[in-house]
Parts: sequence; C-alpha cells; structure tokens
Amino acid sequence: MKNLVKIILIAAFITGASLSFGQSKALKKGVKKITKGEYDLAISQFQKYTDSRELGGEANFYLGECYRLSNRVHQAEDYYKKAIERGYRAEEVYFYYAFALKMNRKYKDAQIQLERFLNVAENKELIKHANVELDNLAKIDEILNKKTYYTVASLEDLNTENAEYSPVYQDGFLYFTSNRGVDKIYKATGTGFTDLFRVSTQGANVEIRSLENLGEEINLFNVNEGSVTFTPDGRTMVFARGNSGKRKGSENVDLFITRFRNREWSDARPININDNGAWDSTPAFSANGRILYFASDRKGGYGGVDLYAATIDRTGRFTRVRNLGPEVNTPGNEMFPYVADDGNLYFASDGHPGIGGLDLFVARRVNGQTTIENLGVPMNSSADDFGLYLFKIDRGFFSSSRDGGKGDDDIYTFLNDDPNLKIVNYFLTGVTKSRDQEGNEKILPNVAVKLLRDERLDTQEMDEMVTGNDGKFNFRIYPHENYILVGEKPPTDVRYFTTRLSYTTIGKGVPQEELKELVTNITLDTTLVLDQIVIDKAIVLENIYYNFGSADIRPDAAQELDKLVNILLDNPEIAIELSSHTDSVDTEQYNLRLSSNRAKAAVDYIIRQGISKDRIIAKGYGESRPIAANTNPDGSDNEEGRQKNRRTEFKVIRIDQIQSRQEELFDEDRFFQEEGSGAKKQGQGN
Repeated sequence: MKNLVKIILIAAFITGASLSFGQSKALKKGVKKITKGEYDLAISQFQKYTDSRELGGEANFYLGECYRLSNRVHQAEDYYKKAIERGYRAEEVYFYYAFALKMNRKYKDAQIQLERFLNVAENKELIKHANVELDNLAKIDEILNKKTYYTVASLEDLNTENAEYSPVYQDGFLYFTSNRGVDKIYKATGTGFTDLFRVSTQGANVEIRSLENLGEEINLFNVNEGSVTFTPDGRTMVFARGNSGKRKGSENVDLFITRFRNREWSDARPININDNGAWDSTPAFSANGRILYFASDRKGGYGGVDLYAATIDRTGRFTRVRNLGPEVNTPGNEMFPYVADDGNLYFASDGHPGIGGLDLFVARRVNGQTTIENLGVPMNSSADDFGLYLFKIDRGFFSSSRDGGKGDDDIYTFLNDDPNLKIVNYFLTGVTKSRDQEGNEKILPNVAVKLLRDERLDTQEMDEMVTGNDGKFNFRIYPHENYILVGEKPPTDVRYFTTRLSYTTIGKGVPQEELKELVTNITLDTTLVLDQIVIDKAIVLENIYYNFGSADIRPDAAQELDKLVNILLDNPEIAIELSSHTDSVDTEQYNLRLSSNRAKAAVDYIIRQGISKDRIIAKGYGESRPIAANTNPDGSDNEEGRQKNRRTEFKVIRIDQIQSRQEELFDEDRFFQEEGSGAKKQGQGN
C-alpha cells in the first residue's frame, strides 16, 4: 500500500531544520530527499547523526518522518521518542509520536503525547485532529470488547514476503496489487514498484498456477499501479497510477481508465475528474456502475484524504464530483471505498475511532441518517486494515499489514456468521410516460432520469440513468427517506417539460423481525409523466388562493408558486406568462385591476426566488376569460363554476435556443482528462 499512499506534508514540517542547515550537509541532503518523496534514500542521510549532541534531535525526528511518510508508522516510534529526549521541541513531534504509539498499541502513552502536543500547539488543523483523536482513544476499549461474528484467514497460497493488497473479484478472477517479481526499486520505500495482477479463484480457493501480471498495456515499468475497479460487465477498468519517483515525473497519483476490446485492454488514459496536484486513488464503482467512488486529498476537504463520488452522466462523462461529507470524512484519512450489493459503504480510516492505523468501517443509511461502525476485531488490528471486498454478502477479502503475515501487506479472507445478518435491498423502478391530446398516457423513451435525496435543507443527487425504448428506470433507494425524481427529455420536434416527482419510503420499510432470507429485495413502483410543451396552452396552477379582495401572497399560495419556480429552474429555455382570473362578482374594472395586482404579486414572488424577470410576465384578465359559467341557466349563482374561474394559470410564450445537456452527443474522450484542463501530461514513466 505504501507506494500509492501519500500522507500530506504539513508546512511546519521543515521549520525546525533551518538553523541546522548551515551546520550539517547531511541534514540538507536528507531534507531535500524528503521533499522529493525519496524517503528510503533520506533514511541513510539522517542515521549518521542520530547520536549527535547538536543534531540528534532533528535527525531522529526526520527519521521518524521518513518512516511515517512511507507508511511505516509503527517503525517511527523510537525515532520520535529519541528526538524528544535529545531536546527536539517542534510541536508536531508530539502529534506524530502519539500516532506511532497508537500503532504499537500503547494507547495510554499516545493519550499523554496528544495532551503534551495540545499544551504547545499552534497549528489549528493539527489541534482539531488531536482533539478528535483524544475522543477516539477514549473509545478503544469499547471497540476491542465489541462482540463480532467474523473469522479471518490469510490467503496463504497467494501471499508472499512482498506486498499484496486491494483485492477485487471479477468474473472468476481475483485482481490485486503487488510488488512481487518487480526489479525496479521505488525510492520512497526501498521496495519494488507495484503492478496489477490477477489469479483464477473459486471463492477463497485460488489457482496459483494461473497467476499473471496484467502486462505492459496496464503496468508501466517504472510507475506504481494499483487499486483496480470494474464496471459490472467487466469491460471497463479504472485504476490508480503514479509516483514514478523521477524528478520530472508525476509526483502524485491519478485515476486511469481502459476498456476491453478485441480481446485486449486499450491504452489507459487519465480520466477527467483527476485534480492536478492532488492525490486521486483507490477507485470503486457502485454496483450498477453509474457512480465512481474514490479517495483524494484535493483542496476543500475535511482534512487529510477524503472520500468522493462522481456520477457517470448521460453522455458518459464522469461529472458532479462531490465530497461524501463530514459523517464519513474526518480530519484524518479516509480511503479504499467499496459499495456492496446491499448499498452499504465500506472504507478504511484512521480518523474515526479505531485501534491502530487504518481500520475498516461501514457506513449505513438508517432512518435517513448515516451511521458509521467500526468492524471490530478480528477484522481490525493495530496495523493497517483496508481494501475490503465482498464476493458474497457474508464473505469476502481484505488487506492488512498485521503481525503474523508473510511480510508487508497481505490479503485475508473473512466470513461473517452474524445470525442477524439479514438485509433488505430497496429499489425504485418506474416508467417515463407522456400524455397524448386526449390525455391518455403512453411510454416516453430516451428520458434522462435523476434521483435526488430530498433532505430538509437541500437536495443531493444520488444517481442518474437514461431510459430505453421501454421507458423503464431503476434506482437503489433506502427506507425512511424522501426523494425527488427529475426527468428530462432531449429536444426534438416535440418538446417536453423537465419534470419533478416526489417519492417517499417513509412507512414502506420491512421490519427486521419479518425477514426470512439472508437477502430480501423489495421493489417499489412509480410513474414519471412528462407533459408536452405547447406554446400558448394554459396550465392551471392548483390551490392558488387569495384572501377576499386581496393580492397578498398567502403561505399556501407560496408553496404552490414554488412548484412553478422549480419548473422554471428545470426548464431554463422557456419564458411564460402568468395570468390571474376572477369570477364575475363586482365590476369588470374592479376585477381587471384585482387580477392584474394578483398576477403581478405572484410574478414578483417568483422573481424574488431567483427567476429572471425577462422570463416571466404578469397578466390580469379579470372576468373576461371564464372557463365555466358563473351562473346557472335559471340565473342562480353557480359557485362551482365561479370557483373554477377564480384561477391562476401559466402558459409558455417562448422557447429559447438553450442547448440542453441531453443534446450533447456521446464522445468517448469525455471520459478522459483533457489537455489544457489542468491535467498532467502522461507518458512512459509519468
């Protein structure tokens, strides 16, 4: 794992060295190698001075940093300790010493060092992280004593003294990352560069004679590759590549994509969501292949490495990159995401309450809230545990650098014998339709449908797909939540409104005690109807009421007008006329003035919600356009007819030529990172 994992350097890291640079050429060289990421080479530069009276403090601190930054934190403990003993007092030495102690199961000592750090600290980000970690340390006994039903075993036939990690099962093969059999040495760690491999397997039974390197089309000679994921059909692969170790090479890790065609993988190219200058790695497709999860240390996160998701939109482009939020991400590092068939997100973190380095966690949606659970012992150890993959709901693989392995990272299998391991998968299926002139519904194909989670303050886009000729769509949903479906039809000779439909699963969940099978699938149905846009066709807004003789917008009317605001937001190409109508009570002049005032008040309200005044005009028609009789044939009052006439309508008066996203033709290159977009040029060794 260490070759493709980069922990962020803190700016304060080199401040303590400046006074000593003039005294020691060795420290200058060592610090320079650290800044280049050549941690293993830097070690020899500092080892000469560990016992020096003047330089021993700094030299030992830098040695600790070399081991920490090359993901060998457990080896850093003694060097941080010696740095403090020899008078090194930069605040970060206590901070990183605490984490090294934790990796070596010295939890009380780790707490003491964090408290010492907080007494002298000024770095706000590290202070925040230290306070979180103090809370985490207080929960270690609870994690260690938690009852679990897991059993784990080393995948003995596959593991070696080299690194094997990030297992992924696909079509009878176990894919993984390893530096086995690689001669080229990576200067950061002193081990071989990592490649992608695969081996034939039936469950946890590997056929070691089938082991093969994925070849030079995927694995470059002097670059690290790792952490692979596949679309459900197995024909598209995304993996991480980077850290060439060359001075002019890529210092970071990016995500690459390749497709299987003509019985071979195409040339891998960087995808368009890579962030120039950031570390982007550990990708994982969702079960339906429409969402890509990954880890990144890009700016704007919650600290360290965060988990993100990107949607593959209707054009095939990775888009709408979103941080998974503070429920999942912490001031520490979250990486190696994996979304199981049950919709739960598994990931590795050193920021949530854990017992060592990276621990394995699961994020679940429960009653509309995200809950995070440490998987406990034996899935987790004081070392790094990461890269979980389920090939069945109760069994799978993961990676660990724990004691007792063959060396470095190893791959383990696990079985979950929890008697209450019964899950329910909820799916929302539906059909997109339109109405003909008689009002009859018919299938409407080729509609882009988005699923949004409707939360109290905002909405979050969850998934997107385009319906086929049958008009059908299908999304994973969760119990006790509110959703919005948005349907958009690409412009043709016939135009359709982009339409929203609310849907709730509140009250539709199945109680746990009623479950009989290990896996239960519940399918819920709905219909999404898109109406045709017809110029000058009046559409009545229901339930727009005013107090007698008043044009003030009542709260109930505002709720209905908000629906029209959404229509205008979802259909930016249309301009409308909003009209108000009255019955025949009072004079024509009074009714005309009243309806004009009401229409203007409604339009003013809509404009205040952010709609351009150029897209909407107000019109009052008074009693001049009744749609029902105000009186009965005998001259008596027709209250039902008057009610129909007291209405608010809108009609489309113009369709502007605004290109819909749905008009964009599919372009294969939209998957890839484009030159000039901040991407690094990639080539052999980059």
